[in-house]
Amino acid sequence: MLLIQGFGLGTRVDSFPRRSLGWDKLSWSVRMKVALGAAKGLAFLHSTETNVIHRDFKCSSILLDSNYSVKLSGFGLATDGPTGVESPVSTRVMGTSGYAAPEYVATGRLTAKCDVFNFGVVLLEMLCGRRALDTNQPYAQHNLVDWAKLHLKKTRKIGCVLDIHLKGQYSLADAKKIANIALQCTSTEAKHRPNMDEVVKALEELQVSIDETHPK
Repeated sequence: MLLIQGFGLGTRVDSFPRRSLGWDKLSWSVRMKVALGAAKGLAFLHSTETNVIHRDFKCSSILLDSNYSVKLSGFGLATDGPTGVESPVSTRVMGTSGYAAPEYVATGRLTAKCDVFNFGVVLLEMLCGRRALDTNQPYAQHNLVDWAKLHLKKTRKIGCVLDIHLKGQYSLADAKKIANIALQCTSTEAKHRPNMDEVVKALEELQVSIDETHPK
């Protein structure tokens, strides 16, 4: 796990001195690179060999180096994962408001799919340039997940939801793909969420499309 934590190596995503979490200074391609790096980190944690649930994954869990390579941090609430397939771990509900999966909040029953929900929330923050909970927004927009899900399901609304700083940097096809990943990850029912290996695969396929559109 020490290889994942990388304490002191890099800058926390939410430590940029800007209200929009620093995402406004990161391009579409960089945000997608960060998303893929974070997904790979969580997939490693969930692997059979490691079997760890982060339990409090959020923007501040992501550390970036000068090349925007990702290291995960914030393992204070991490716990061993279940020993049986999809069997939950019963635990006291802990974590950060706005990120926790609904079934975990309701029952305290924890699986790797709870981390998947957290990842989906962070992905929405990347896409929208907003915080998971923001009372400075109009009341109907306080909860990012609830607000974004209403609009991302409609193709014609995607451009209205995505961070204005990303305008002109992405194709509608790629935006639909990443929106679909975020929607799947934040599904209300855990059984409808992908696992992190599946998320990694989807993001890798998206990265190929981005590289073809914006060759280095």
